[in-house]
Amino acid sequence: FFFRTRPKQITSKIFFVDDHINHTMKSYVYRTASMAIIICSAMIFSLATTGAAAAEGALSKTDFENQMQYRFLHPAGSISEEAQCNVEELEEANDAQLHAILQQLAKTSFFRTFFVDLDHGCPLISFGSSKMNEKDHHGSTAEAEEEEETEDEFECSGGKDELDEDAEPLCTVDTGGAPGGTFGAPDFFSSAALSNIQQQSSWESESQERTFSWKDPSDPIVVNGDLMTTVQSCGDDELPDTFWLDMCSQIKEGNAKVVNLALNPERNTQYNGTHIWNAIYEENCVNFDGDDSEMCFEERVLYRLLSGLHTSTTLSIAKNYYPPSKRKGRDTWEPNPQYFMEKFSGNPEYIRNLHFSYVVLLRALRRASPFLYDYPINSGNILDDEAASMLIKRLLDSHILQSCSSVFSAFDETLMFESSTAETGYTLQENFKGVFHNVSSILDCVQCQQCKLHGKMTMLGYGAALKILLTPEELISTSLTRNEIVAFINTIAKMSESMKEVRELAHLYFLESEKFVSELPVPDPKEINTFYGDDPYRHVDRAVAAISELARTERISADRENELIALAFAKDPALLILAKHYYTDLSKFLEHSKNIKPGLADVSDEEPDAIVVGSGLAGLAASLKILDRGGRVTIIEKEHRVGGNSAKASSGINACCPNESKYDDSLESFKNDTVKSAGSSANLPLIETLVGRSAEAVGFLKERAGVDLSLLAQLGGHSHKRTHRPSNGMAGAEIIYAMQKAVKKFEKDGKVKIMVDTKATKLVQENGSVVGLEYTKEKADGSPESGVLRAPNVILATGGFAADRTDNSFLAKHRPELLSMAATAGNFSTGDGISMATELGAGTVDLEKVQIHPTGWVDPKDPTNPSKVLAAELMRGVGGILVNGSGQRFCNELGTRAYVADMMLKHNSIYVETGVWDKGSNVPTFSLILASSAAEDGKKHVDLYSHKGLLMKLEGIDALASWMNVDVSTIQSTLIQYRNDASNGVDKWGKTSYRGVPIENLTNETFYAGTVTPVLHYCMGGITIDTEGNVLDEKLNVIPGLHAAGEVTGGVHGDNRLGGNSLLECTVYGTLVGEKIPVRTRNKSSVVSAAKNSHSSKAAESSNLREISMEEVSTHNTPEDCWVVIHGEVYDLTLFAEEHPPGAESIYELAGKDGTEAFHAVHNKGLLDDFQEDKIGILIR
Repeated sequence: FFFRTRPKQITSKIFFVDDHINHTMKSYVYRTASMAIIICSAMIFSLATTGAAAAEGALSKTDFENQMQYRFLHPAGSISEEAQCNVEELEEANDAQLHAILQQLAKTSFFRTFFVDLDHGCPLISFGSSKMNEKDHHGSTAEAEEEEETEDEFECSGGKDELDEDAEPLCTVDTGGAPGGTFGAPDFFSSAALSNIQQQSSWESESQERTFSWKDPSDPIVVNGDLMTTVQSCGDDELPDTFWLDMCSQIKEGNAKVVNLALNPERNTQYNGTHIWNAIYEENCVNFDGDDSEMCFEERVLYRLLSGLHTSTTLSIAKNYYPPSKRKGRDTWEPNPQYFMEKFSGNPEYIRNLHFSYVVLLRALRRASPFLYDYPINSGNILDDEAASMLIKRLLDSHILQSCSSVFSAFDETLMFESSTAETGYTLQENFKGVFHNVSSILDCVQCQQCKLHGKMTMLGYGAALKILLTPEELISTSLTRNEIVAFINTIAKMSESMKEVRELAHLYFLESEKFVSELPVPDPKEINTFYGDDPYRHVDRAVAAISELARTERISADRENELIALAFAKDPALLILAKHYYTDLSKFLEHSKNIKPGLADVSDEEPDAIVVGSGLAGLAASLKILDRGGRVTIIEKEHRVGGNSAKASSGINACCPNESKYDDSLESFKNDTVKSAGSSANLPLIETLVGRSAEAVGFLKERAGVDLSLLAQLGGHSHKRTHRPSNGMAGAEIIYAMQKAVKKFEKDGKVKIMVDTKATKLVQENGSVVGLEYTKEKADGSPESGVLRAPNVILATGGFAADRTDNSFLAKHRPELLSMAATAGNFSTGDGISMATELGAGTVDLEKVQIHPTGWVDPKDPTNPSKVLAAELMRGVGGILVNGSGQRFCNELGTRAYVADMMLKHNSIYVETGVWDKGSNVPTFSLILASSAAEDGKKHVDLYSHKGLLMKLEGIDALASWMNVDVSTIQSTLIQYRNDASNGVDKWGKTSYRGVPIENLTNETFYAGTVTPVLHYCMGGITIDTEGNVLDEKLNVIPGLHAAGEVTGGVHGDNRLGGNSLLECTVYGTLVGEKIPVRTRNKSSVVSAAKNSHSSKAAESSNLREISMEEVSTHNTPEDCWVVIHGEVYDLTLFAEEHPPGAESIYELAGKDGTEAFHAVHNKGLLDDFQEDKIGILIR
């Protein structure tokens, strides 16, 4: 454990209770270590976590509090002596407002563009030499001395699961202490790092020599109270106001590269940077007054900032540990909760230092708010810059600063350098800045470019924060560069995200541990006598006695006592086994009992893991994901058949870019189109999730459900072809058919139960968590039936509310002027899910934003019917033309739905004047016309609509004019002008894409035409969710056990939804929810057997490896046949080469050779564990 003790009677500080102890304190520590461990362990394990809000897709506050074994990872109470606020306040502020804003801000064009010099060389020829490791914070100097020299060309920009056989991996947090002595360094340089640099006898170049400015030190150092260099007088007791302006001078831009931070997230590269961290921690030595027994205030501040950086880096690595790999079946970067636990389970102070760093940064943010509020943001992307400016203002708005005042004012920078005398204060400030400069320069010795990028960005962010805090306010506006501001905001966002990652990774570890325990073979409670070989009630008695004693001595709460007693009386096998072996050792009984959770033993095997309300695409996607993972699902559908409105969808589903950026599309372009359509209500995290997972969503439908999505179209509002649809049918119908077929396959073994004609009426909530719902249904005899279904998770996928026209409907409350408009939604779209969720306090967003689709078919047989069939977006995408009653075009048909509908409604004079539809006015109608080539392109749709009598086939211009009841010359003139616009490439409304243009001889053209009108189509507003589909309450806290996906949710589409994004939303958020729902393991024996078989097969495979000579290896030396020897074993890396994060070339260079040396220069040997299936033989010499 790392901790500090400060009783006045103890004149020491403990860094590590193992072999990593300050040598001057080792003898004392050995005498006190046992007592300290007992005391601190007890304190750590008793920490409460009342302030922890839910990590996205992880735990609610209540759940996290109940998981006792993780409390040491989530310290509560005061953050530190230097920050006067507690963990609870900080996390509540982060979860409630700050995190969402910061993550959106960091992804805007301006703040993701960073200038950095990644080529500035390290001044030391052999940075990892024995000199540098005289004092290794990892406590293993011998191993570090044996490390080979690493050259600059061995850079890594991605990573694998790599763990060195003998050394700690990169980003380990075992080096948390800051040495208090000089470790034998010369007096002038009072740290090992500076000492080694001073002793460096040769430099690779003059520029490298100039890199470390302290070789001829500009920052004076005090040793034993004497100033070693002459200090230029700056007044009697004050430094100049400009003293802190060069804080960032050692983070050089030089030949700067422009880096897109969004494309270079921090993740596991397996670069072994132990020597870098050692040097950084050794450099944290500010107070050289001869007393090395305790850090001064300023030294603690700097140490905690560096430790916070280290902690954040480690969390990013743990969160993004395993890279995508076709061989491993990984589509995305995956976390390593075990790695996280190894690094933090015994070191809660590291988490506190992360909190402290966040507090310091927020304090700086508040101090700089007058300058940042109106800071000119200009990246060249006008739309994105406006969004960034809005987010900055939102972050700095007074109500946020006021509501989070305890957090923004928790750190007081005026206490720094306050207690020193004039001379020592000045020297202390010089030392403080000098150490910061030295640490900044050490980053040039990092050989992994992505590691260097994130290290420099964070240190620049720290430097900007310290500059803001320590510089007079009037100088702030002129002292910060663009790059410093970018780094500052990104560093705050990084710390904010790290706080979320702590809970998420702890939760993932808990799930994995729970699954492991559940897979262990345990005795059937009915056979418990056989298992124990004696009377089981004796162990029940022992368990109750132990529980009673723990309660009597107040070592467990009354609630925990009740839980354990209930488990004992239920003869819970785990608890009785514990009682059998530990009933005489209450401390161990208490410790191990923390892993026993109530409710696991008495949950019926038939109880579903989730109840899904609604059987549209969102509900089916969530259900299929859960079922594929071995879970059980109950689907509630109030209609007689499944599918909902999803079955009606006709345009297709958007995605970018499954076909390797075909048609020059890109995620950025897709995002921009979606943001543009969403307008001022754009929620960037939700949109980025929608866009970023679009290719995966389409892949899921094609590969898992077998849906044909082979055709590609461009819909209105899109700048590229990205709407995927079937070649043999309507998108919604085809998708729903395939999905329900896949789900229903699980019915025969009871994994899924589909209850049609059943309406959910109320959610059931216990202790703050949703645990089921009440329902009603009509029996066969017509009589009503009601009941309750229970499950630990309820997923709402009930759709929108556009068809509900009652007086108390959401439509009547929020958009009463639209009640007279027809709608495309089914009559079942009445907002049931929103009503049930809001009864529990769920938040809502954008309920007033109801989409008016421009083209609903008017059935000539029933023109006044309030329910309309949608004229798919595709009809305009393939070349459909909109013409008004006068025979004139009036808009760009490929504009957004909101734009086209607005241009339609402007045919009403009252709407033109007010901008609000007059519910007493008749909704105008228009003609949608397709030429023969357009009709052929959209043949499936044209055939369907023609069959329904909604489209008429008309031969020639005369027939078209007659059908429209306009003069032939008028419509002919309109179509000729359209052909001319197509030839010119643009019309007066800005249309630039032309498909299905009528032929020149209009008399011989075949037209298809129908009447359309604006209709209510989609509700953008709904329940508030986060990016993983967790339902949030009005204060943006997660409601445990309640999830939502699809049209029932709000915020994904903003002001207006793009065509093709509804099916995408259902698939993306439905699968996201389905992936995160905890699934109980029910078939233990098969899992254990599978694991045994897998282990046996691997062992057998390993024993069958053949011997291969180097001569044979040398013949496999091409990209198509690439064998490489590493540590005496032969690997076929042909398939892996293209997956290699830094590129295939470095693998091909080693083809047919022994690559051990090159491998060892960059990677740890543990990486090879991930390549067992690629190992083909043993090298013989």
